[in-house]
Amino acid sequence: MTQLRFYDSLRRDKVPFEPQVPGRVSMYLCGPTPYDSAHIGHLYSAICFDMIRRSLMWLGFEVTFVRNVTDVEDKIIKRAAENGEEPSDLATRYANEYNADMVRFGVLLPDIEPWVSGHIPDIVSLIEQIVANGAGYAVDGDVYFSVEDFPAYGRLSGQSIEELRAGARVEVDDRKRSPGDFALWKAAKPGEPWWDSPWGRGRPGWHIECSAMSLRHLGRVFDIHGGGKDLIFPHHENEIAQSQAALGSDSFARYWMHNGFLEFRGEKMSKSLGNVFGCDQIAAAVAPEALRFFFFQHHYRSPIRFEVKTVDGEVEFTDLEAAERRLDYFYSTLRRLDDFLATGKDPGPGELVAEAERLVPAVREALSDDFNTPQVLAALGEAAKAANKLLDEPKSAPKPVRRRSLARLAEDLRGVATALGLLTEDPVEFQTQRRARLAARRGIDMARVEALLSERTEARQAKDFARADGLRDELKAMGVEVLDTPNGVDWKILD
Repeated sequence: MTQLRFYDSLRRDKVPFEPQVPGRVSMYLCGPTPYDSAHIGHLYSAICFDMIRRSLMWLGFEVTFVRNVTDVEDKIIKRAAENGEEPSDLATRYANEYNADMVRFGVLLPDIEPWVSGHIPDIVSLIEQIVANGAGYAVDGDVYFSVEDFPAYGRLSGQSIEELRAGARVEVDDRKRSPGDFALWKAAKPGEPWWDSPWGRGRPGWHIECSAMSLRHLGRVFDIHGGGKDLIFPHHENEIAQSQAALGSDSFARYWMHNGFLEFRGEKMSKSLGNVFGCDQIAAAVAPEALRFFFFQHHYRSPIRFEVKTVDGEVEFTDLEAAERRLDYFYSTLRRLDDFLATGKDPGPGELVAEAERLVPAVREALSDDFNTPQVLAALGEAAKAANKLLDEPKSAPKPVRRRSLARLAEDLRGVATALGLLTEDPVEFQTQRRARLAARRGIDMARVEALLSERTEARQAKDFARADGLRDELKAMGVEVLDTPNGVDWKILD
């Protein structure tokens, strides 16, 4: 079996993956801070690690996947105050909305979803260990981590403490021993949520939560920690420092994985730049699977340039529409396969054409090489091409070999696609919904189309083929292609 290898951000190299327990993977992903609705940037990271999780499962691993919710944080407190509501209510509302959006885009829910507010005793206990080991100190109810007392600080980001200090944006606080020291516990301020602690009433700092929650649910050492590249510093750097300062140098994550940036017209996509698009906006334009397909056309560590254009004030997602067209090709192939296999008899086990045996080994090799999704999509394309060729050329192989090969291709196309969370819908339903979106976008009257198709059917039944051909031409002028299938008349919008 091919050895799984992937890029480890800490080692800065592609390395063999050897889980602590053979066949089992423990995985932690930094989850949402629910103070607003999710957008395409959130979807990118979530879908990347959903693919990695699904791929590990497809490769035969048993995966325990933890994704936290940061429900105690400055942005939540500020937004709740602006809205005149409790921070916990706001966080719960947006966290539930986030999960609903993730499900809509095919992201599996986590096996464990810890919330910061439910782990305050764990957080306080971990901070006490850090302070007791001399790497943390209390000042006026706040507790800070002393980066100078952790010599390995900067190992993940590959910079020295001096370089990180020079490049970091840190809050000026004369009470700190060093400007780069970060908060483990924050003293309570008026109007903010608080909990009791040995240092007085307060709440956790941002970074400590993930250390405490991963310790609680995955143990002192776990296999993979994931997140976006923007979290490498300071968040993940600080997680390593505080965890190892408390528990020892061999504790915390054994492998670090980070997805690349999503860029819009050459800029990093972020809310502050006003270049993000919401989940509803994406789902209204294309099938949610099309976004996944678009992402997987790129390697998860690579930056993605996301292009759109504006026509008459309306945003057109040109990249996503192209991905949806390609996805439609796969669904069309599956639909043809399903129609063919619904008739006739199963010939039983036996010989296959060579093309029918290539997909699974090719995908196993691609996923084992740092989850190379572009290569997986290429292999899926070759398999779909082989299936269509067999369907189009009945005499290209002996009848039982042909049928057996088409059955294998249908099974493997769907089976392999589960590693990417693709081809999960019924082909007819996918194409029907896509047709409705395209019709609405292009102003095609679907009722008028159906009326013309009915009229054409009547003309064919009356053997008025000239009239039937004229109606076909009229529909084509509207942008509609008529499809005469073994199951009756269907239609699609011309791309």
